[in-house]
Formats: sequence, C-alpha cells, structure tokens
Amino acid sequence: MRVTHGKIEAAHVDFYRANGFLVAAGLIPPEDVDVLKQEALDLFRGKAEIRGVIPSDPGEAEAETLKRYLALHYPHKISEPMRDFIRHPALVNVLQAIIGPNVKCMQTMLFVKGPGNRGQGWHQDEFFIPTRDRSLCGVWIALDDADIENGGLWVIPGSHKPGVIWQMAPNKDPRISGPTQSSYGFPFTEEDAVPVEVKAGSAVFFNGYLLHRSLDNTTTDRFRRALVIHNMSAESLLPWSWGGRIELKEDMRDIVMVCGEDPYAYKGVEDILDPHLRGETPEEYEQAAAK
Repeated sequence: MRVTHGKIEAAHVDFYRANGFLVAAGLIPPEDVDVLKQEALDLFRGKAEIRGVIPSDPGEAEAETLKRYLALHYPHKISEPMRDFIRHPALVNVLQAIIGPNVKCMQTMLFVKGPGNRGQGWHQDEFFIPTRDRSLCGVWIALDDADIENGGLWVIPGSHKPGVIWQMAPNKDPRISGPTQSSYGFPFTEEDAVPVEVKAGSAVFFNGYLLHRSLDNTTTDRFRRALVIHNMSAESLLPWSWGGRIELKEDMRDIVMVCGEDPYAYKGVEDILDPHLRGETPEEYEQAAAK
C-alpha cells in the first residue's frame, strides 16, 4: 500500500503497523528535491568544513565530485536547507499519524552511493538508536529514482513484529560496506525480502525494528542519492551513546524538534555529534567517526 498525493488515511497507518513500513510515492515536490540535490553537491564541493571532504574545482563535473563519497552523517548540522527539511509539512503529516503529535529528530544521513559503491547489510535502526518506547521511525527520501540495479532499499515486511533486537556480526557479503555488520539469527529468509523501488521525491517510512538493507549499485552511470531522517516520540527518553563514541546518557539531547511540544524542554538541547563522512572499510569507518 502506498500513500498518494500526501493524503494519509487510517488504512495507511494500519499497513505501517502490520508491515513495519509505508511508501509515500511522490511525497516531496520536484523543486524541493532539486534543492536537496544541489545542497548535497555544494556540501561535497566544500561549502562547509567537513572532515575528509576535499573542496573541488568549481568546473568539476557533478559526477566526478560525488563519486568520491558514500555518505555524510548529520548534514542538518551544517546545512540550513537540510535542517529545515526535517520539518517539511509533508513529512510531518505522516509522522504525526504514525508516531503521534510530538516528534523529535536525533539523526540525519545523506547517502550518495555512486556507480560501484556497495550497500549496507540487514539491520534494525533500534540496534543503533535505542528508544524507550519503540517509537523510532526512519524516513528514507529518494533524491534519485531508486531500484534494484542502483542499490535501492530492501525490507522484510513484518520483521518488526517479534520486537526483538537481533545480534549483529561482521558481514561477509561483498555487496555490503559501511560498518560491515549484518543482523543474524532472525526467523526470516531471503525469500521474505522485497525491494522497495521508488521514484525521486518518494519517501519510505519504516519502523525501528524492521529489518532492512541495501545492496551494491551495479550501474555504470546512475547515483542513488537519499536523505535519511530518524525520528521518535518526544515523550520518550533517548538513552544513547552513539555506538559507544560518546558517554552514555539517560536522555541524549542532541535533537531537533520536528513538531508539537517537547515535554523535556527544560533540559535544553546539546550539540554533541559532529558531521562526518562514512568510510568504506571498517578501519575507514572508525577513522571517519572518530572525534
């Protein structure tokens, strides 16, 4: 089931509850997608100071600039358009139906994935971002058409239902990169997986317990750019240490309010996590994430 024209109904919410994900086709207008794509290019050309980004010659072709990078964590911290996009009315409309009236964001990621770049193994976002009330909802916004060939998203419908965070181990699939870990031990098979092929401007909303992955971009001339935003209920605390890289906090307050009210506003907000590139190998990943 897909949301069309941005109109979300009870049946859509029911589908999300039952399957753990929901596709909103064409949710973001083309002009807004163009703004995000241009902003991504500007960031990778050196618009802001990002550890590991090499400012490029103004005349360098877009593809030449982008092919050097795989992903950027926390672009909203250095990009006003991307920070504003967290509160895009079309996204808020769906998030409030899925999560509730009060929603906060703790993470954004900008993926480039050019030709030949690899994907990320089966995982659950709640493994990395634990919420107290299981309200985590990832929003995957396609900036390019995403399909099987260029490394689009795959999900296992209903895999959120057990409510179990599965163990992770080093990944051995050559189609996978990132932190090179994949979930294992879950009671699902590859036959249960389905590709989520979407056009640019579409958004995929998925539950924090849903098993999902992406594979390598096997094309020679197509990028698979996507902006991912992680949100949760503002009523829940966020006991997070970002993979052990920061001190474990009972309620990590490096957040952006998306909509509604923050019942913990009296705690204030903090600026803890820095924008950084994602590495290709485990060593590069650790180096990129290091303070």
